[in-house]
Amino acid sequence: MDLLNTLVDKGLRRELPTRDEALAVLATSDDELLDVVAAAGKVRRHWFGRRVKLNYLVNLKSGLCPEDCSYCSQRLGSKAEILKYTWLKPDEASQAAAAGLAGGAKRVCLVASGRGPTDRDVDRVSDTIKAIKDQNESVEVCACLGLLSDGQAERLREAGADAYNHNLNTSEGTYGDITTTHTYADRVDTVQKAHAAGLSACSGLIAGMGESDEDLVDVVYALRELDPDSVPVNFLIPFEGTPLAKEWNLSPQRCLRILAMVRFVCPDVEVRIAGGREVHLRTMQPLALHLANSIFLGDYLTSEGQAGKADLDMIADAGFEVEGAGEVTLPEHRAPAGAGEVTLPEHRAPAGGCGSRESAGCGSHEGEGCGSHAEAGCGSHEGGGVCGSAAAPQASEARTDLVAVRRRGAGTDLAPNA
Repeated sequence: MDLLNTLVDKGLRRELPTRDEALAVLATSDDELLDVVAAAGKVRRHWFGRRVKLNYLVNLKSGLCPEDCSYCSQRLGSKAEILKYTWLKPDEASQAAAAGLAGGAKRVCLVASGRGPTDRDVDRVSDTIKAIKDQNESVEVCACLGLLSDGQAERLREAGADAYNHNLNTSEGTYGDITTTHTYADRVDTVQKAHAAGLSACSGLIAGMGESDEDLVDVVYALRELDPDSVPVNFLIPFEGTPLAKEWNLSPQRCLRILAMVRFVCPDVEVRIAGGREVHLRTMQPLALHLANSIFLGDYLTSEGQAGKADLDMIADAGFEVEGAGEVTLPEHRAPAGAGEVTLPEHRAPAGGCGSRESAGCGSHEGEGCGSHAEAGCGSHEGGGVCGSAAAPQASEARTDLVAVRRRGAGTDLAPNA
């Protein structure tokens, strides 16, 4: 297939595909799916080998959020029966993080619901970062606290944070349909603040919110231009009690096409399978490892994930290996040169993408909760060429049996899943 050969060549050179090429990936037929996975897998292996980075979420403060993000079980007005609790103490968060690190995670993601942190909240998180790093100096810590005010990113960096997550979630054109209590521009501003403070930016998307193929390409191209180091791809978890509870339109094949498109557009960044992989990829999860080089281990913010041991078995059985604490995730041209410094490639990719730092990204919480979604059709492409649009979305069977509200780990007296 000429399209796939072209995309592999461009991916190995960090060259931006055309929009028609990206759209054509989403429009490929089921008969072509394994060819798409194999092609994107070549790009993934070129930049990341067969390593899989494990990340572990700690929900520092659950529920009670004043924002109205339609996908989120923690949103204002949510009737989802999730755990609700205020800030974990630093030692409680450190204990939760330790479970993930013992399971093989090299990054801990500290998430708190809410519009954004107060200065006192930044102090709390700073104390938590110190408590975690006192126990494990080599651990990466990513904070995800919502919209940042001036100076807060610098304070988090000084406290030892390595990264900041704020997901773009959806295209700028459809953002207002999903959230009304803050804007797309607010998200951009927060990631700009993280970049300026020397934090590694983590910003991704949520697939399955009723968006078109064009919307998906828009958000991924925006991420390419904004240039985060890691791009979490969430698939909507339709929680009962949220506005998108009835959105069951993703199929495993659709999810694989989306991941492949992200890999082709952002070839040399950490592509992470985030919330919803168990619900929507299901038994196809091992194939997704050929596209993404990073996953969350265990549970998410408000939902339960696959058993931690099952994650590790899946990685090994698929012929991959867990990335060690001493290994550098990013390719040399993207890896940090030192504390707070980022080495830029000598030759930036076109449009400032995946290897440059022209703009800055944006987004909100990763790994479900404040940062996942589900719907988007299962398109086909009859000719297998470069151009063409996907068929009308076909609703998939609702798998409400796969959505389990988290009742263990942080905020409970039960052992976490890691």
